Amino acid sequence: MSTVRYVYAVTRPFRAPLPVALTGVAGAPAHTVAEGGLVAVVSSVPEADFAEVPLRRRLDDPVRLAELTRAHDNVVAALVSVTSPLPLRLATVRPDDDAVRELLAYGRARFVPTLERLEGRLEWGVTVYPEGFGRRTGEPVGAVPRLLHERLARHAEAVRTGPGTPRPGETGEPGESGESGPVLLDAAYLVRRAACAAFVEEFNRLIPRAPGVRVVLSGPRAPYSFVTLAGGGSPAGSPRHPGGGIG
Repeated sequence: MSTVRYVYAVTRPFRAPLPVALTGVAGAPAHTVAEGGLVAVVSSVPEADFAEVPLRRRLDDPVRLAELTRAHDNVVAALVSVTSPLPLRLATVRPDDDAVRELLAYGRARFVPTLERLEGRLEWGVTVYPEGFGRRTGEPVGAVPRLLHERLARHAEAVRTGPGTPRPGETGEPGESGESGPVLLDAAYLVRRAACAAFVEEFNRLIPRAPGVRVVLSGPRAPYSFVTLAGGGSPAGSPRHPGGGIG
């Protein structure tokens, strides 16, 4: 069976082995391809399913896209335990290992500065929805997400916010999030590994002071929201942003 390479992420060389049971897209095991001091984490997948035309069909099918996204993120999430990965765009595919090495060599000038910036850092996400008395009675809950954002940002090196997210000192209508209702805060925080415990402790201290809202903490995960390449580039693909990234 002819295969191609599905590429999940680029990293610095790491000593810890990949988990033996780690599988990704199409249930294929992950392995590494090295070139010039960089490592790509890849899987060998069937060409019949991942050549340009069938891959495009897969991306247009919501169910198959969701499966692909979960498998992609499963591998990237596993890498967080052994290194600081730079996630690549969802559905980055190359013909063979040599083509993957070319990707590493060609992208080196962009990959290296980004890897240096993300080294030893993880992403945490916080989303806030109105709930309970705030939704039923119209109680003002805008101060709650602002307080959360201000306090948590103190533990982060960088912050990315989504549409409708209140910034400190700003007011405005919250954005809509479809079936989940209005979103009062949708933020990602880039946090050093050594500061993650303090970040979570601060979050736990603030939650009892947040009546009228539902607060969701996600992470730690690879810093999808902060992968901007030197010289320009999009954030990397993720379950929340499957279309962006490096490829």
